[in-house]
Amino acid sequence: MMRHSLIELEAVLAIVRCGSFRAAALDLGMSTTAVSNAVGKLERELGVRLFNRTTRSVSLTYAGRIFVAQIKSALEDIRKAMNAARSQQETPSGTLRINAFATAAREIMVPLVLTYLQRYPQVHVDIVTEGRLIDVVAAGFDLGVRSADLVPSDAIAIPLGQTRRMAVAASPALFEDKPIPQAPQDLLIYPCVRVRLPNGALFRWRFEKDGEELQLAVEGPVTLDEASLARIAVTSGVGIGYFMETDVREDIASGRLIRILEDWTPPLAPLCLYYSNRRNSSAAFQAFIALARDFAAGRLT
Repeated sequence: MMRHSLIELEAVLAIVRCGSFRAAALDLGMSTTAVSNAVGKLERELGVRLFNRTTRSVSLTYAGRIFVAQIKSALEDIRKAMNAARSQQETPSGTLRINAFATAAREIMVPLVLTYLQRYPQVHVDIVTEGRLIDVVAAGFDLGVRSADLVPSDAIAIPLGQTRRMAVAASPALFEDKPIPQAPQDLLIYPCVRVRLPNGALFRWRFEKDGEELQLAVEGPVTLDEASLARIAVTSGVGIGYFMETDVREDIASGRLIRILEDWTPPLAPLCLYYSNRRNSSAAFQAFIALARDFAAGRLT
């Protein structure tokens, strides 16, 4: 009689979800060898190959596609049953996985995530930041954080309520012998720190005032894909930068940076914490949702 452990089946789904044995191993917190051995054992017991493997890629065989289609819903039912059991625990524990834009993660880190960890020290929070939009449920996350206009229509969303804006800023030294820009088009004669999006495209700076909207493809000596690097470049006088306001608020308050074109950067859509419907969620999940609702209502100090 064949006996399969859940980890062998989870390994198969993780490889499909992550695209490689190595990425699946990181996702499961296992070694690549352990994942490979688990899949190899399952293939030997089934008598078929589930994956076509090369040194550069991995893909499902025909038998593998049928197998995955049949076990996926069954494993989801098992996870729900296990979560239902865990939800009965009095003290939140385990791991809570959150997917967010990097800027969104920075905004909720201190007021929400760290407060949660202080209250529930037995919970481990795993935050993954990335610029691309993903299906948080399919990717194995409990929660997502995005701006309200990017939340899936079928998700349950909690608006976090904080006012969010972009900020155009530069070192005071940059304007010692040049006038301060008064309109977005004035930026075209200044060096700017360009931003590269996760898909490889260059981000066009967006502005709006009195119903007029425009986007600028700025030029400059450096292109970066991480806000902390852009902040370093701009505070060092390399050029003008385009940031989330929260990332440079202290620099502006201290005088390290000068904010410009403030009247061209109106409020953005608020951040939302979102998740799929969970009838039997864990105590850790329920506690985070309760804290997020308190945060959204201004009940956290």
